[in-house]
Amino acid sequence: MPKRLVRFDWAMKKLLRNKANFSILEGFFSELLHRDITIQNILESESNKQTDADKYNRVDLLALAEDGELLLIELQVEGQFDYFHRMLFGTSKLITDYMASGSKYREVRKIISINIVYFDLGQGVDYIYKGQTEFKGIHKNDLLKLSALQQKNLPQLAHVAEIFPEYYILKVNDFDNNAVDTLDEWIYVLKNSEVPDGFKAKGLAKAAKELDVMKLSDSDRKKYERYLDDCRSAESSIETSWLEGHEKGIEKGIEKGIEKGIEQGIEKVAIEMIRDGESNDKIRKYSGLTDDEIEGLRVAQ
Repeated sequence: MPKRLVRFDWAMKKLLRNKANFSILEGFFSELLHRDITIQNILESESNKQTDADKYNRVDLLALAEDGELLLIELQVEGQFDYFHRMLFGTSKLITDYMASGSKYREVRKIISINIVYFDLGQGVDYIYKGQTEFKGIHKNDLLKLSALQQKNLPQLAHVAEIFPEYYILKVNDFDNNAVDTLDEWIYVLKNSEVPDGFKAKGLAKAAKELDVMKLSDSDRKKYERYLDDCRSAESSIETSWLEGHEKGIEKGIEKGIEKGIEQGIEKVAIEMIRDGESNDKIRKYSGLTDDEIEGLRVAQ
């Protein structure tokens, strides 16, 4: 029987920052990036400091990989129409935050931005997207590569795209719960907060053990339950606002529809009177239309 785990957003705030649990994050990163990742440290910055005032719907975690890459996880529950812009801002700020004064451009850190979203972001049919920067010729459609001089002086690079931030978007709610590979197993866990028997993705065995709700101390369990209550309350407020707006929209639509119907009915009566040869005075009396409106209808016939 699957174990019930704490939500990943709460785990990122409380449990995954512990060095003893780095293997959970390392497993997730390794499955997503398709290469072994070792975390050296969890960093703090202005964008990911945790305070009591933090919004429930946004969680940031910044990890420093052993090879110097900065791995940024952003988890977003509530919809945000300009979220793509926020992704760009987040990586741009990290580049400048971690660029020492007087450093050479070649020392710019590689940023990998991993965005776990629980709302419908953009328009597409997949649930995992990857974005990276490449330069293609407008006329020849060739891919711009590193020159011989660059290859000699930047031996750690194989492609130009490796310099620029790399983005991943995981649209969790679009996943159909059918795990066909180990990355899907992680998506399943992110969506359902449980690890089914037989899952073998890196980091999940540790997650099942360390993120088990039943293993929380009494103090942490109370904090977690309070956090869930806050989430439910916030989600309920969002849903209520949406429903109220939807109902008002329907009411306004009905009112406009009635107004339009009355307007069309009046015009129909006026047109019939015009066809019967009635005068403008009589048409104006029974329809309430102005002389200009009546003449407009006459011209249209």
